[in-house]
Amino acid sequence: MAATKTKRDASEFVPGSLELPRLREASRGCRGCDLYQDATQTVFGEGPPEADVLILGEQPGDREDREGEPFVGPAGKLLDRALVEAGIDRERVYVTNAVKHFKFTRSERGKQRIHKKPSRGEIVACRPWLVAELKAVRPRLVILLGATAASSLMGPSFKVTEHRGTLIEAPEEFEGTPEQVLPAVHPSSVLRAPDRDAAYEALVADLKAAPRAL
Repeated sequence: MAATKTKRDASEFVPGSLELPRLREASRGCRGCDLYQDATQTVFGEGPPEADVLILGEQPGDREDREGEPFVGPAGKLLDRALVEAGIDRERVYVTNAVKHFKFTRSERGKQRIHKKPSRGEIVACRPWLVAELKAVRPRLVILLGATAASSLMGPSFKVTEHRGTLIEAPEEFEGTPEQVLPAVHPSSVLRAPDRDAAYEALVADLKAAPRAL
């Protein structure tokens, strides 16, 4: 009988410390899934260590992968503007992604790196890092940007389209930290929308529920 293949995840690479600098340093050596093989580097979260709001996205993009910081590409710039309009102080927010390595395919000529959606297995494999970040930051509210972020925290059956812009009680496993979650669309979907202005206004409307939770 063939041996059962053990599922890999990031657990063995996550230190017991709840200090963000130690977590960030340890994440650089993560081999919890195969995405590290092609990515430039791990892109860990950034922001105040005791932020009231944690924003959770999907994964780093091309620019984030090269620079090593989350939300510094076009979608991040759009998010910064939307946060201001929604009344959220960007400097007091911790931002991170459900998956810490850039997953991509190459264009036909091989020059352009094209974003590829993480698999369920990759989301689950990276989840120990998210759990560690939540324990370290202890935010009151998590804003879930898009389906991958929502799946990582709330499970694969959760639908952003059904709950966007609505404050929801966080899962019991987190024991009150965060207290609530706020699903919203990912800003990258705004950039791809046929009517970008309408999609942007809808994102701002989603985010406007956040100040009411704080």
